[in-house]
Amino acid sequence: MFKENDLRQKLFGSYFIGTAIFLLGSLQGGAQGVSPEQNYAANSPGVVMVQTVFSGTVYVNKVEMNEGRFQQLVDSVKKLDTTGTMFSAEEKLDIVVKALYNRPLRYLSATTEYFRQQHRIVSTGTGFFATGDGYLLTNCHNIDRDSVFIRRQFILSTYEDVTAANIRSLQGSWDMTLTDEQRNLLNNAYSVIYAQVSSMIIFDLKKEIFVQFRVDNGDESFTTRRMPARVIIKGKPMPGKDVAILKIDSVQQVPTLAISKDSIARIGEQVYVYGYPEPVTSNAFLARETGIEPTLTAGIVSAIKRSKGGWPVIQTDAVITHGSSGSPVCNGNGEVIGVATFGSLEQNTGSLAAGFNFAIPLSVVREFLDSIKLSPVMSDASYAFNTGLDFYYKGYYRKALQKFLATKKLNVQFPLVNYHIRECNRKIAAGLDSESSMKQFVFRVLAVLFIVGGVFVFYRWKKKLAN
Repeated sequence: MFKENDLRQKLFGSYFIGTAIFLLGSLQGGAQGVSPEQNYAANSPGVVMVQTVFSGTVYVNKVEMNEGRFQQLVDSVKKLDTTGTMFSAEEKLDIVVKALYNRPLRYLSATTEYFRQQHRIVSTGTGFFATGDGYLLTNCHNIDRDSVFIRRQFILSTYEDVTAANIRSLQGSWDMTLTDEQRNLLNNAYSVIYAQVSSMIIFDLKKEIFVQFRVDNGDESFTTRRMPARVIIKGKPMPGKDVAILKIDSVQQVPTLAISKDSIARIGEQVYVYGYPEPVTSNAFLARETGIEPTLTAGIVSAIKRSKGGWPVIQTDAVITHGSSGSPVCNGNGEVIGVATFGSLEQNTGSLAAGFNFAIPLSVVREFLDSIKLSPVMSDASYAFNTGLDFYYKGYYRKALQKFLATKKLNVQFPLVNYHIRECNRKIAAGLDSESSMKQFVFRVLAVLFIVGGVFVFYRWKKKLAN
């Protein structure tokens, strides 16, 4: 009998201790994968917009109307309607405009005089911080446009401005309001003149690189900070190794992204891409201030291909388009595994083919990092913030709050930190903190166990006395 009771006591004790350990251990929470929401919260603060600004002085031939021929055109239109009742003034204007469109070289010609115009072209892409003191990764082609591209953009932009000025001048002299169709016809007519007989000269061409990123205002809104950047090292645009490392000065504890320890991605794994796709940033229906918020697209690693240069590239079906060049491509744990670089073109249309995009893997990126002896290191502010996010998404709001407050001490303008501080305080006040709830539950269970244990020991003692 004694041995049987002793065995029961040991079994009860083991059960009691095991239950207590299990309940106390559950306070820390089990390991969980990173959700897309947490992935975005952790990585979006460290994503930046890279702007390359080309500026210069442009000289372009003035274009003037051949007054004699134009007057003949007007007179011929008048002869069509000698009574003035067949055509309205708007219809007569339409006949004149279409005549200019059909035979622009007869009525318009370049002069020996030049317009002088200060002009600038802005090329945008994406990048991300790799260290807390302002080193960032992007594509080489974002900052190193060739002379053909630059001249083409200057030509297009300058001709658009000059043509618009010419059309406004004609409209004012005619004292008539042009329709959209008529403006388009005149625009095409002037384009022919500028393309065939006018010339353009560019002087004092300059290039400046800027980095734009979000900073927290403290009231759930963001301000855009724009800082000049310098090139530390760069490769060559595709088919070269399209990587560039930039540096902005006078910053500390900026948000950074974690770099994966793996050199190459695995086919089939989930990926997340953060960037500034041009169709979003230039969308006329979106508020301008939201343009600095990165866009998240998701997909998988579709394949590992090899470039013409012989080095590997990551193929993914995540949406990447103009403006997304230089975007960090992250795995399911939020770690960077590559840098988005180029897409694929449709054979028939020449437009980008959706779902067939490529990124440069870390094995290539590390060549550039190693050459300047730069080790990507997560900033203390990002480490504290990401730790806070781990607690936050597991419901441990008190612990998360401590980490978010630590983040704010390190970087008072860290994006999203004030939002999470407010959310933690709100959830704690509502009694939603998992640690507090779990502690209360554990204490209640322990109290019940102690009572049951006491009753068990009492009856065992009483039974022993009876024997």
